[in-house]
Amino acid sequence: MDTMFFKKKKTMEGNTTNGNENTDNLAQNEEFDQETMAEAVDNGGSEVNKEIEKLKADIEELRDKQLRQLAEFDNYRRRTAKEKLDLEKTAARDTIQSLLVVMDDMDRASKQLNNTTDVTLLKEGVSLVFNKLRNIMQQKGLKAMDADGKEFDPDLHEAITEIPAPNPKMVGKIMDVVEPGYYLNDKLIRHAKVVVGK
Repeated sequence: MDTMFFKKKKTMEGNTTNGNENTDNLAQNEEFDQETMAEAVDNGGSEVNKEIEKLKADIEELRDKQLRQLAEFDNYRRRTAKEKLDLEKTAARDTIQSLLVVMDDMDRASKQLNNTTDVTLLKEGVSLVFNKLRNIMQQKGLKAMDADGKEFDPDLHEAITEIPAPNPKMVGKIMDVVEPGYYLNDKLIRHAKVVVGK
């Protein structure tokens, strides 16, 4: 046991001498750490500045992209508005061009009215012009509504007047069509003006 005490004492004495050396080393290490930290702060500061500059560049790039996209969208909006306006202006062009043929036929028929006295030829000419007009309109999607004798429907028909029905079956039904209704590509474009039985 005594030997153990002496060993501990020697170790403690050795530690005391080592303690002075350790204190000197610690002081030197602290100075070294402070210098290293100062260098790291300087280097880190430049790294932080580099990172900030990189982020600023990224922000500018994103702003530029956003401005370009806004400009592209604005140009697209203007272009589509112009195209829509042009389409509205020329939408009927095809139909009008088709009807010019009928106008030409009507001009010829008008000239013939003054030169001929044969009523049969005049009826035939008017019938041909009318059939041509009807065919052109059907090609464009126009379809006449069949309303005579049908049940009155306020969504499709416009009642001009009511007359007494000749029999009870005709009450609420269409007795006469004053102006026919029309569909364009299966969409109602004109209500039929009708006389309804009461």
